[in-house]
Amino acid sequence: MSAVRQGFSSRIGFIFAAAGSAVGVGNIWGFPTQAAQNGGGAFLLVYLVMVVILAYPMLVAELAIGRLTKRNPVASLRALGESPRWQKMGALVGVLGIVALSLILSFYAIISGWLVAFMAAPIFSLLGMESIANWLMEFSTSRNLIMMLLFLVLTIKVVGRGVANGIERWSSRLMPLLFALLLLMTAYILTLPGAMVGLEMYLVPDFSQVMNPDLIVSAMGQAFFSLSIGVCALMVYGSYLNSEDNLPRTAAVVAGLDTSVAFLAGLLILPAMFVAQNNGVQIYTPEGSLLSSDTLVFTVLPAMFDVIGTAGSILAIGFFALMVIAALTSAISMLEAPVNTLTEETELPRSRAVWVVGGAVAIVASIIVLNFNSLFGLVVTLTTVYAQPLLALVFGLMLTWVLRRDRLLQTMKEGNPELTEGVFWKIWPWYVKFVCPLMMLLVFFY
Repeated sequence: MSAVRQGFSSRIGFIFAAAGSAVGVGNIWGFPTQAAQNGGGAFLLVYLVMVVILAYPMLVAELAIGRLTKRNPVASLRALGESPRWQKMGALVGVLGIVALSLILSFYAIISGWLVAFMAAPIFSLLGMESIANWLMEFSTSRNLIMMLLFLVLTIKVVGRGVANGIERWSSRLMPLLFALLLLMTAYILTLPGAMVGLEMYLVPDFSQVMNPDLIVSAMGQAFFSLSIGVCALMVYGSYLNSEDNLPRTAAVVAGLDTSVAFLAGLLILPAMFVAQNNGVQIYTPEGSLLSSDTLVFTVLPAMFDVIGTAGSILAIGFFALMVIAALTSAISMLEAPVNTLTEETELPRSRAVWVVGGAVAIVASIIVLNFNSLFGLVVTLTTVYAQPLLALVFGLMLTWVLRRDRLLQTMKEGNPELTEGVFWKIWPWYVKFVCPLMMLLVFFY
């Protein structure tokens, strides 16, 4: 292991980086799509509840595991147990987490490549280069490979510069830009005809749907996945967290920023859908289900941008730039975890480790692109539907059942010496130990 371990230079740098890790395509694409499919305001209300009762407690747990040993995820999970059996189990879970995260990054890079293409296409169209614009907009193996590699190289360049000079610096720039773009685009969309219909659907809940089991499980799953819990990314960021920082409070700020982005994305996309409908774009089937839910940002919204004209092209550039920023901040954390593990477990320099890991991810992503119909959906399902919730479940169980309570209390009291006097410590340990596993099992088996 390196003599001097890298870390974030400031608390605000950590918050931006951790929030950037949590804020991704799932917030700006997944959350509004889920809301549109599940009653709008009713889904929003249940989602906010689930963030508080499920996502936040597990976020604290994952950050705590990292800060406990200030090592990579494999070493951190290995250190939770005191017997050789539990140490081997922890190391195995850590390796599985890193593998799952790398597989997620492989398909995430493909999707992010599409976002880069859709951002660039209107620019070439405005410049009169229609052939290039059409190539960027059309689904093809060549486009998918080239844009995926372009996005991965960008991610590798950021991570290769280190924690403070790369991840922290770029997260601190990109996150404020993301919020600014979200606010500006939302303000503009809300001035267009049809937007108020979507706004009402989003903000006025139908309380008759709040107790719908399908809606509850969907909101629970979205809250859970929104914060990137269960794949070691935030665990490694937690290992860089300063011991003087109040962990529960810092986690609350990260969860709040992540939820704010999801909320603002809903304010943008649901009204935009009804603006599109007002311009003749069909968004729902006659039965009332959402059309093209899986490809909403690549079908419905571009159709709306087209009918607006030149302003629509500018809006399209801004929207997909927003998506690329969200994708990049998440991809950075996905790449950092395996790079950090490789450098600490093998003493390989970061400058080489980042290209080794990035190259391996690129190879896997290329195989998926070349066998898209058979592999893409399979990899997505295996990693996000099965591996991620199961790993998060194991992380929480190891923290509360394997780790000695006095060691857990010691790391939680860092930066918060009065912890045991407050309500948080009276509730959180047993809540993560018993309640969260039951809730995650519900999501998984559903």
